[in-house]
Amino acid sequence: MFDDFDKYMKVPDEWAPPEIKPYTPGENLQKWLADEKARDQFVIRAGTDTEVLWNDARQSKTEPVYKRTYWTESFVQWSPMGTYLATVHRQGAAVWGGANTFNRLMRYAHPQVKLIDFSPGEKFLVTYSSHEPSNPRDANRVVINIFDVRTGKMMRDFKGSADEFAVGGAGGVAGNSWPVFRWGGGKEDKYFAKLGKNMISVYETETFSLIDKKSLKVENVVDFSWSPTDPIIALFVPELGGGNQPARVSLVQMPGKEELRQKNLFSISDCKMYWQSNGDYLAVKADRYTKTKKSTYTGFELFRIKERDIPIEVLELDNKNDKIIAFAWEPKGHRFAVIHGDNPRPDVSFYSMRSTHNLGRVAKLTTLKGKQANALFWSPGGRFIVLAGLKGFNGQLEFFNVDELETMATAEHFMATDVEWDPTGRYVATSVTSVHEMENGFNIWSFNGKLLYRILKDHFFQFLWRPRPPSFLTPEKEEEIARNLKKYSKKYEAEDQDVSMLLSEQDREKRRMLKEEWEKWVSEWRRAQEEEKLERQKLRDGEASDEEEEYEAKEVEVEEVLDVSEEVLSFEE
Repeated sequence: MFDDFDKYMKVPDEWAPPEIKPYTPGENLQKWLADEKARDQFVIRAGTDTEVLWNDARQSKTEPVYKRTYWTESFVQWSPMGTYLATVHRQGAAVWGGANTFNRLMRYAHPQVKLIDFSPGEKFLVTYSSHEPSNPRDANRVVINIFDVRTGKMMRDFKGSADEFAVGGAGGVAGNSWPVFRWGGGKEDKYFAKLGKNMISVYETETFSLIDKKSLKVENVVDFSWSPTDPIIALFVPELGGGNQPARVSLVQMPGKEELRQKNLFSISDCKMYWQSNGDYLAVKADRYTKTKKSTYTGFELFRIKERDIPIEVLELDNKNDKIIAFAWEPKGHRFAVIHGDNPRPDVSFYSMRSTHNLGRVAKLTTLKGKQANALFWSPGGRFIVLAGLKGFNGQLEFFNVDELETMATAEHFMATDVEWDPTGRYVATSVTSVHEMENGFNIWSFNGKLLYRILKDHFFQFLWRPRPPSFLTPEKEEEIARNLKKYSKKYEAEDQDVSMLLSEQDREKRRMLKEEWEKWVSEWRRAQEEEKLERQKLRDGEASDEEEEYEAKEVEVEEVLDVSEEVLSFEE
């Protein structure tokens, strides 16, 4: 290149030491975690505005952090530990963050990007776009890029027809399941995998190439999911050969690709896998055909991942013909909830993987009959759950304590479309997004179902709590804090007392100001009355008539001619 000639010709003959740039420390991107009031942040999109706000629940209001118009062209997304806020634009994606405000930290060029996904440890960002082919008979062309979040460097790109990325799964864009690449191995961001035809391609992030340079061959595999904490893949292969070869669920350890456990399942029509957040348990919801093959019923296969030889238990509901509407594990816990039934008001059952008599057996805790619920939302800390009736149930909410097996409160957020717990499990946000034309906005509730405040916003699109990174405290320390909560709570109760004192002080101040305003108004009129006293006296012939007592009653007769008429009378002698 001619530019290279110029570059090499300009090399000086004398060597000079390179200039050392002074170190400038970066911003503390986690500063929001050190909020003195221990508040959480959230982002909302309404109309053309995107706003980040504090949830100041003690004061029953929000406090603005940052607001920008046209900040994104489609949606915003927090990174999994809350460090970055990602925005999506025509030219690509960008991430924002900072100590006190939101500065743009990095951009990632990807024209017409439609979807983005962070790796769990926030090291990598995956971007996706789909492009119309020049020949309408061809499938759309898909481009997927993987970037290093901090440097903005593209680590690997994947290009191909939409058909190559549309195997298995559902949802996403134009038949593609999203995310196409699923991350494994917990927060280490070591592995990512993609479903292919008769294979699962597992890549490692050291070199961004396939493990052992080849994919994991699995005939007819249709779905897989990673353990949230360990490099273990659960995969599902449906029935083949008209039932001669049964369906199966396998657990495969990475990077050695060794099979840890396999379970054959017979007469299967469909299967879904649910991991518990610590990777302790895996629930496989299996829809089976009845003997006549005319209908299906559902059962669960429960894998205890951390126990020796990974024992499996089969669980069927009391009425095994009940349709399963929703299933959810308790985060960090050993319980799960199921909504089941064909009635307009289904039942909600709670189960525990550790019954009181036998730690290795699943046991039913209770069934709540006839609930207006079709979605389950566990608190991130476990113990509490919101049973929500969205869509057809018009936003019915029931706040339930699973430890005590009692309802704390029932409420309604009319037409609610979304329910989201804050990352600490203290507050719940319910929102009505712009799929409805009316009542757009959000409500903030306490964990036990008390409505703290509500904010209405037209054209409301998104509400997202800012996630928090995992706690640095050991489980033992957390347990010790829970045991000695009374000791710690004194300090916070005193703070709460101060806040309520401040609020009542503010109320008193408000009342005092109103009273002063009233008294000022009265005294001004008194002064005006005093100034006009002589004028009034003059008008009243010198009578001092201001005082009500000082008066004399006089009777005055006044004659007044009301009418005069003339009449001619005839005079006769």
